Amino acid sequence: MKKTLNLGQHFTVNRMGYGGMRLTGEGTWGLPADCEEAIQVLKRTVELGINFIDTADAYGPNVNEELIAEALYPYPSDLVIGTKGGYVRSGPGKWAKNGKPEHLRAALEGSLKRLKKESIQLYQLHRIDPEVPREESFKVLQKAQEEGLIQLLGLSEVSIDDIKAAQGFFEVVSVQNRYSIGVRNWEPELQYCKENGIAFIPWYPMNANNVDTMKQIEGIAQKHKASPQQIALAWLLQHAENILLIPGTSKVAHLEENVVAANIVLDAEDVKTLDAIEA
Repeated sequence: MKKTLNLGQHFTVNRMGYGGMRLTGEGTWGLPADCEEAIQVLKRTVELGINFIDTADAYGPNVNEELIAEALYPYPSDLVIGTKGGYVRSGPGKWAKNGKPEHLRAALEGSLKRLKKESIQLYQLHRIDPEVPREESFKVLQKAQEEGLIQLLGLSEVSIDDIKAAQGFFEVVSVQNRYSIGVRNWEPELQYCKENGIAFIPWYPMNANNVDTMKQIEGIAQKHKASPQQIALAWLLQHAENILLIPGTSKVAHLEENVVAANIVLDAEDVKTLDAIEA
């Protein structure tokens, strides 16, 4: 099993990354309950060899990017930070899409400032706004990339048609859609990405620890002396070699448990059983 993947022609990252969304308050709003623990989680990611961190301006909002800079700036030379823009927040649990060119430009400039970067290594359109022609959103990101403010571009929660449309404006190097062992409705998009050398980044990779799904994994977990959550992550890594994982947590101990999943090797019978779990 491949341990790394390439983002475009620029960066090689370990396939076990980290998702920073959990390092916020309830409803993905405000500061996390324990800021010191959050800082330690981020520092430990680097110590464990993780060199891809996913974040977004909407996480907090702004809080998540600020914490990453506080914990890790100046950044290790091999650390790739991917952030996103395309949402506005008005309160805990409240999310509104905004793909207007002026908003995306302001969001990008805000992320650059908070992350203390001159150029974002990977910038993903958080959502396509149904109220804005997608081409308008793509054009402003294309222009920012041409200006050197963005190195690589990706999309989130998109169809194959959306990906193809975006490819008319820039190279799409990543797609971040909801996907897990129990939620596989984006399987065609995953396979399209695999065929076209595009990284696929599942969000909610453990489906919020869905009880029914986890029960079906317990037997295999016991066989490998692992947790069902670790098996769910291991299955994703073996399911498609273009998958880049970003499990999130606000606890160092949980982070360390997640990383172990990258070393679990499922045999053919395990995979057959897990593939058959009803999504």
